[in-house]
Amino acid sequence: MSATFDVAVVGAGPAGATAAYRLAAAGKRVLLVDKASFPRDKPCGGGVTLRAARLLPFSIEPVTEDVVTHVDVGLGYEKTFRRTGNGPLVYMTQRRRLDQFLVEQAAAAGAEVREETTVDARELDAEYVLAADGCNGTSAKQLGLGGGIVHGVALEANFPHESRFAGSMTLEMAALPGGYGWVFPKGDHVNVGIGGDEAHGPQLRTALREMCEAYGVDPDAATETRGYRLPMRTDATVLQRGNAAAIGDAAGLVDPFSGDGMYEAFFSAQLATEAILAGDLAGYPASVDRRIGPLHQWGWGAKAAFTRFPRVTYAVARFPATFRAVEKLLRGELSTPAAAKGLERVAVRLVAAVAKAATP
Repeated sequence: MSATFDVAVVGAGPAGATAAYRLAAAGKRVLLVDKASFPRDKPCGGGVTLRAARLLPFSIEPVTEDVVTHVDVGLGYEKTFRRTGNGPLVYMTQRRRLDQFLVEQAAAAGAEVREETTVDARELDAEYVLAADGCNGTSAKQLGLGGGIVHGVALEANFPHESRFAGSMTLEMAALPGGYGWVFPKGDHVNVGIGGDEAHGPQLRTALREMCEAYGVDPDAATETRGYRLPMRTDATVLQRGNAAAIGDAAGLVDPFSGDGMYEAFFSAQLATEAILAGDLAGYPASVDRRIGPLHQWGWGAKAAFTRFPRVTYAVARFPATFRAVEKLLRGELSTPAAAKGLERVAVRLVAAVAKAATP
């Protein structure tokens, strides 16, 4: 007797909703379930890099609130430099809007969406099951997936909108060891946050206030203050077992350096979808290792470099060639840092050299 659904997706965030859309558009019978009712919010900076947006088969313009074309990078609240891209670098949105938009696209493609629904992933009547309910979800564990994940931590809050931040992405490197602070512009507010290693959790509130004061944002005007974990996989993390796979945050697919998980959410959804459509879900982990792994290896190295040698790494980051390489990565014009050429390749190798010296 055949299953009711070809694929059941647990979790309707960016990874789950995108996978549901792709599978439904390909003619599969898809069930997309989430315990929440949409729209609902999630703690997240809400930045979608151009390379991430390019992975989607539709535009996110309807939910874009600001477009970042330049980056301000600081160190120790003393030094700052600005770099301007040759076009959009990051689209700024809010998860409450983005996630609802993605769920609507999945439903329009033919997926059956069930909100306010809690399930046991082992009992779903589907040929394949995708765990996509984030780092705090239960489906990956139920399916024997995940594990071996280390966590970073972040704290963010929203503040009244200030036009001076429009079109820019502010990053304060090494605001905490192994992390950074940010100011992201939105339509009617700015999102300010701080992130670092899990051990720095108790310091987040003090560090967030310091970030606000350094950039002229009233820390007492904060609303929607919330903390969250950033899951990062290791070699021990299980991405696939039998007819099940984990994608997005449920798989620990967050960049170790930037803390960005949106690109990985969209990309892992694409890779899992391709594997299912090819009838080869067992090949999904190798695809992740091949297509996403090199970026994360570079991310671990950059994180180590900024943690141990922040001033040297910052000095390398100031080079115009370094920004050009980063810009091409953000825009999806460069697959990995190793693919850089010319002076950009030299800059990338300098960062790699510092990372090597910083790694025990």
